[in-house]
Amino acid sequence: MADRPFGFGLPDKPDDQGGQGSGGSGGPSGPGAGNPFGAMGDPGQFADALRQFADLLSYQGGPVNWDLAKNVARHAIVAAGDPSVLDAQRREITEAVRLADLWLDQATEFPSGIRKIEAWSRSEWLEATFPVWAKLCDPIAAKGVEAMSGMFNVDPAQLGDDMPEEMRQALGALGGAPGALGGLQGLAGMMRQIGGAMIGSQTGTAVGELAREVVGSTDIGLPLGPEGVAALLPAGVAQFGQGLSVDSAEIRLFLALREAAHHRLFAHVPWLRAHLLGAVEQYASGITVDMARLQEAMPDVDITNPEALQEALSGEGLFRPEDTPAQKAALQRLETALALVEGWVATVVAVAARDRLTHADALAEAIRRRRATGGPAERTFATLVGLELRPRRLREAATIWQGLTEARGPDGRDALWGHPDLLPVADDLENPDAFVHGQQELDISDLDDGEDPSGA
Repeated sequence: MADRPFGFGLPDKPDDQGGQGSGGSGGPSGPGAGNPFGAMGDPGQFADALRQFADLLSYQGGPVNWDLAKNVARHAIVAAGDPSVLDAQRREITEAVRLADLWLDQATEFPSGIRKIEAWSRSEWLEATFPVWAKLCDPIAAKGVEAMSGMFNVDPAQLGDDMPEEMRQALGALGGAPGALGGLQGLAGMMRQIGGAMIGSQTGTAVGELAREVVGSTDIGLPLGPEGVAALLPAGVAQFGQGLSVDSAEIRLFLALREAAHHRLFAHVPWLRAHLLGAVEQYASGITVDMARLQEAMPDVDITNPEALQEALSGEGLFRPEDTPAQKAALQRLETALALVEGWVATVVAVAARDRLTHADALAEAIRRRRATGGPAERTFATLVGLELRPRRLREAATIWQGLTEARGPDGRDALWGHPDLLPVADDLENPDAFVHGQQELDISDLDDGEDPSGA
């Protein structure tokens, strides 16, 4: 049997050593017999393994080791290939975003929301967006840590008074008292940190996978990057255009239009950012840990092997949404919010690109397919992290925004962003025409300006 990394299985009972227990006239036999750590190997070797992980396990930033997560994501990005951004590419991105932002002046009354334009490598995308990823994933990941730490409870009575001195020192270094069995407090803390490292590694792998597909700072519908910083990834733009038979400059302009449109919306609808992130948080609160899946995976987990860790903890998914009316409502709210943002962006981009980009319709359809089904990396992210960011009612939302544009013009359409209570809800997406033609002239004077409309 292959050795498990410093014993992820629980310690065997002291008298259960495969016929080599300490009782009986024969006395102890074998190097691990007669001590409660026999199932883990030589105590000195075990202590050495603990010391090797001491730095990793000293993380004090919360239940999930986000430092490790970021490092794992960075290594995954570099391993998959992350070419540096050339000066010529930066100029192309800057010129495309500036031109696209000018075109949008004719499609929406919202002014430009861009203060800075950047061209990112995939590693730069990670650095810029990781704080938001950590915030989004933290509630779900923390549940995984709690579930894992609960599987490592050890009864102090099993350990006896003959704990080796090196073991006492190692446990003391990890936060437990160095004397007697007080070090078990350090062991319990260590196990919690192991869980945090494992979930951090899993999440980092998922974010690293997602970096292979993103094209900008907003293309999943959430404001991930710094406010006012419009960014495209030349590598992502090139990958998006593969197989489309469209000139790269046109693809770049189309994606720049989408990036600039997102920034206009987020900059001039002040409650929208909190509204979206609140919908994600509400959905995440209803994610549960599949304990049967966790118990099945844990014996073979190797924290030092990211690929094996991903394989052990993925499969059908470690995290699953609760099958409750409240969770279904939270998912519907999240999908509707994402669809409304994406539908509005698609509408204004279509207006801006209509007479300027030859393949605008084909590119828009490629975006719709991409957002509706997700790419391989996005599906990996959803499987590993349990967070699916997909606007399933995108076409219906776009139909509402297009209808409002025709019926009321850009001003009347964009006025609905004045308050979340004015926006279409999930039921309205079932009958877009009724929403468009059933709306009265908007009057938001009765809405309390003193309250946060996002409900955050």
